[in-house]
Amino acid sequence: MLAIFVSINFTVQAQSAYSKQKAKEQKKEYKQKVKRYAQEGWQIFGSSHTLEVALLTHYEALENGETTGITGFATSTNKNIGKDKLMMSACTSYAQMIGSNLKGRIVEDMASTLSTEELSEFEHFYAAYENKVKAEIRGELRLSYSVYKQTTVQGKSAYEFEAYYLIDEAAASKARIRAFHNAAKESAVAQKYADQVSKFIEEAFVE
Repeated sequence: MLAIFVSINFTVQAQSAYSKQKAKEQKKEYKQKVKRYAQEGWQIFGSSHTLEVALLTHYEALENGETTGITGFATSTNKNIGKDKLMMSACTSYAQMIGSNLKGRIVEDMASTLSTEELSEFEHFYAAYENKVKAEIRGELRLSYSVYKQTTVQGKSAYEFEAYYLIDEAAASKARIRAFHNAAKESAVAQKYADQVSKFIEEAFVE
């Protein structure tokens, strides 16, 4: 009984220490971003809030540990087009990270049991899976805030954008699984190892 209590107490202390360290890092990052935005001439985009309030709200949303932040980047001469590009950029970034995580798990945990042909088939599957993730994750992203500044592209006046999206990890996990099932329909090797691959996808997480 004492051992269980000690174990639980140690776990709580470790979680508390992690939370404090994370909060400290986020506070530092907040100050760095406010300074960078001011120095580089960034402005809040599409919001009535000040940039400082938008940043504070963003980091508060990340504090619960169940929400992930995804960033999108874009450059355009048109603000509406830039907004669309930001979403595509964020979806692509997320899909590439998840695809890379999945490939790493498969190579690390399964490579020794896979044939050369199966490894080659998985390479094709990764690309298909990333495309499906991009499609599935789009509806799960929530815009936290976006910023823009004026720039020049090939001598023409344009805008540079950055957007920060939030995604609930439970919803993201379901989206990844949907993407896997859709991509696996055209992949024999993914169907063969469906149980293992599904487990890897469920465990995937982006900091």
